[in-house]
Amino acid sequence: MSQPAIIIRDLVKNFGERRALDGLHLQIQPGEIFSILGPNGGGKSTLFRILSTLLEPDAGSAEILGYHVLEDSAAVRARLGVVFQSPSLDPKLSVEENLRCGGALYGLRGKELRLRIRAAAAALELTERLSDLVEHLSGGLQRRAEIAKCLLTSPEIFILDEPSTGLDPAARLDLWATLEKLRQEKKVTILYTTHLMEEAARADRVAIISAGKLVALGTPAELTSSLRGDVLSLSTASGADQLAKKLSEQYGIPAFVIEGEIRIEHDQAYTLAARIAADFPNTITGLRIASPTLEDVFVARTGSLFGEEKLEPQPLQKK
Repeated sequence: MSQPAIIIRDLVKNFGERRALDGLHLQIQPGEIFSILGPNGGGKSTLFRILSTLLEPDAGSAEILGYHVLEDSAAVRARLGVVFQSPSLDPKLSVEENLRCGGALYGLRGKELRLRIRAAAAALELTERLSDLVEHLSGGLQRRAEIAKCLLTSPEIFILDEPSTGLDPAARLDLWATLEKLRQEKKVTILYTTHLMEEAARADRVAIISAGKLVALGTPAELTSSLRGDVLSLSTASGADQLAKKLSEQYGIPAFVIEGEIRIEHDQAYTLAARIAADFPNTITGLRIASPTLEDVFVARTGSLFGEEKLEPQPLQKK
C-alpha cells in the first residue's frame, strides 16, 4: 500500500481553556476525496489551519507527502493548493490579473506564468472568462477562478475550507463536478471541511469530528450501515423535549430532538413505533421510519445536529 498523502497523529490544539483539537488521529490516502464533517466550532478550521502551516499544534504532529508541517513548512506549502472559506480574489481585477498576481507570489514570471495560466484556465473551463472582472462572475465561476489560482503551482494536494460557502445549489454542483474532474485528470488528493450533509456524501471517506475528537470514520455507506437499525422520527403538538425525555425514561433508549422533531435509532423501529403510538395516542401527530443517513450517524455519535454543537470542549488537564 502506498504511503498516506496526509498523516495526522494525536493533534492537540488549545485556545486558552478551550480544547479545539483533542488527540486527533487520521490518515488520508493519495487520490482520495476526503471530507471532514462536523458542526461549527467542532475543530475543522483549526485542523485546516494546522495542515496549511498557518497554525502550530500544541501536541502531536502532521505530515503532508512525508513532510512535517512544522519542520518542513516550505516544502509543504509548495505541494498544497489552498482554497479558503473567505474569497481571496480581488473583485476589481480580471480573472487573468488575479492569476498573474497569484503566480507572482510564487515567483512565477514571463512565459512560464503565461503557460500555466492558460493551462489552469483550460482545466477549469475559464479560458473565455480570463478578461472578465471577478465582480461580474457568478459565485460558482469565482470559486473556479480561486481553484485555478491554486493550480498554477501544480499542487499534489488540495485543501478546501467550506468551499461551497455562499454558493447556490447549481453552483455547488458545478464546484463538485470541477473537483472530481481535477481528481481524475490531475490525480490530486482533495481534503475539504464541511458541515453540509450532501457535500460529505460526495467523499470517498468521511471523518466526523465533534469537540475536537474523531467520532466516526469510513465511507458514507459504511457510516450509515454502522447504525443498528432504522430511524424513527416523531412529531408532536406538545413539547418535543418533554416527550423525548418521557420516551427515553419509559423505553430506556436515546431520543434526540432535532429541529423540533424527535428521532430515535432502533433495530426494531416498526415494533417500537407501534408501542409508542399505542402508549401516546393523543400526543403523536406524525410518524416516519426511514433508513439512516449521514445526519443520523452524526446525531447518534454526538447527540447534536450540524451547527448545534452540544458537546462541551474538553477542559485542560490540571497539573
